[in-house]
Amino acid sequence: MAENTHDPIIDTAKAWLVQDPDETTGIELDTLVRDAEAGSEIALDELHARFDSRLSFGTAGLRGRIGAGSARMNRVLVSQAAAGLAAFLRAREDSPSVVIGYDGRTNSDIFARDTAELMAGAGVRAILLPRLLPTPVLAFAVRHLGASAGVMVTASHNPPQDNGYKVYLGGDDDGSQIVPPVDGEIAEQIARVARDENVLTLPRTAGFETADESVVDAYVAAAAALLPRGAEQLSIVYTAMHGVGWQTFSSVIEAAGYSGVTSVAEQQEPDADFPTVSFPNPEEPGALDLSFALAREVGADLIIANDPDADRMSVAIPDASSAEGYRQLTGNEVGWLLGWDAARKAKAAGVTDAALACTIVSSPALGAVAAEYGLTFVETLTGFKWVSRVPRLVFGYEEAIGYLVNPDAVKDKDGISAGVAFLAVAAEAKADGLNVAQMLDGFTETFGFFASDQLSVRVTDLSVIAAIMAELRENAPSTIGGVSVTSVDDLLDGSGDLPPTDALRFTVADGSRVMARPSGTEPKLKYYIDVTAPAEQSERARGVLTSIRSDLDAFSKRIAER
Repeated sequence: MAENTHDPIIDTAKAWLVQDPDETTGIELDTLVRDAEAGSEIALDELHARFDSRLSFGTAGLRGRIGAGSARMNRVLVSQAAAGLAAFLRAREDSPSVVIGYDGRTNSDIFARDTAELMAGAGVRAILLPRLLPTPVLAFAVRHLGASAGVMVTASHNPPQDNGYKVYLGGDDDGSQIVPPVDGEIAEQIARVARDENVLTLPRTAGFETADESVVDAYVAAAAALLPRGAEQLSIVYTAMHGVGWQTFSSVIEAAGYSGVTSVAEQQEPDADFPTVSFPNPEEPGALDLSFALAREVGADLIIANDPDADRMSVAIPDASSAEGYRQLTGNEVGWLLGWDAARKAKAAGVTDAALACTIVSSPALGAVAAEYGLTFVETLTGFKWVSRVPRLVFGYEEAIGYLVNPDAVKDKDGISAGVAFLAVAAEAKADGLNVAQMLDGFTETFGFFASDQLSVRVTDLSVIAAIMAELRENAPSTIGGVSVTSVDDLLDGSGDLPPTDALRFTVADGSRVMARPSGTEPKLKYYIDVTAPAEQSERARGVLTSIRSDLDAFSKRIAER
């Protein structure tokens, strides 16, 4: 017991507790401290879990579980982040400004108001969006209001107990998310605040501005313009996944003069508990079960789903061979059709210097589209902070259901605009007597057969991931899936215009490709497998895909069991 009371982590926790303005996390931490001082090893271990590290501020900002401590999302950590960002902006500009948005997650509104008050107190013009809104509205507002920066309080599609803090930059960055070295510069300022300041004594004021609805109206008008008035009507089922998408999506649809959208009522309004889904991500098994049921009931032509902050979008279409009666399209399939549409429009407008872009782990099919239409094709590192910065971009996507369809308005993935853009594509096809499944068949006939798959190797010991990557680098397989490996690119050394990243790219003799990279957010290694073939050889290509996956699985298990 005596040893527990002298553990320095208890003093660290007490110092944190002194500056915590939140009653809930204050009581939570005070209880842990008292229990640890009384000899509880469980409480002491929990204090170490909360204070031995700190949520790192990177190119995705902050994201983590809500709770007391430097390794959790809370008002102390957010206040330090806001003060650090304010210092960065003040050093960068004479009269900086920031626009702040928030979604419906636990404490999002509180974190946003703290940020606004601290920014204003630090001499930064702070503009708070009028209510909880989708992330793409915040990204739009940075450019629309000419702000120096933007902050969005959201954890996107993370578990319910999480929240986060995402930063955008205006000016020359044009409303894109931060990239190195800026993330490091902001992190240094945050670390200085955490080291030298008590957040309760930081200057703050309620003298920030609150934006009016004209910002939202401008976003709605920009998104509605993607759907031509008088477009062919389809029956649509929409789900907001308990997030903030419905009000904005329905406003956009109404502004475009469109009808026939039925919302999943149980998931329509924001609810931080996400009661009807085990994980609030449209990609997760079971997340669209209520959408499938409603679609069967109304005979929907299309299901459109947003994640909780509406920056991602998923689509499902009728499929008689599926038990649900609908098939969820992959992120790549949606990307192909949206990219094809963007290329056609660029050609029709006489634009020849436009670019299509996707991340290195997305399907290479978009490259075939670009080649067919004489456009530039660019592959970027994962994340829209990179996709959005591609010059002359007309469309960009990543396979994790993120799409940038309106770069003149939003330099980030935008699930609202993407849903509207896909609806426009499907409506145009219907006017020509086609459905989405037939459009995908037409894509194969035009550009060839493309298929993708993923293999995730989840671990409890992170050293296993390092061991697998090391073995792949030192003893790269000569064949995968029964086909010879023709080249191996180590992206850790950089590749072309790509910054260095911990990933390997294997090219196979038949044109197939494998990407291997550690996940940036979870304890797992991910393989991204892409095969391509002439349309008439689709069955052979599917067999290659299965064989490659089997070989990679066996290889990874062998290394993990050493």
